[in-house]
Amino acid sequence: MKNFIQQLFKDKEGNFSLRELAIALFIMVLIISWIAQQFFSLHVPEFMFYSFSSLVAAGCFGYSIERKTKL
Repeated sequence: MKNFIQQLFKDKEGNFSLRELAIALFIMVLIISWIAQQFFSLHVPEFMFYSFSSLVAAGCFGYSIERKTKL
């Protein structure tokens, strides 16, 4: 389990990346806000949900165009 979590935060070069950490944080915020709105009737502004979703999408897009460096 520890190895799996460490792999989540590494980029294509195998180095730890803040982008992956930020994406994981934004995904957690999205899930928590969705649970808060669905089950606890707490109001979460729509624009916040869309902005966090956009940041996750931008991070995934950045990862998809990232290339390994050639030595």
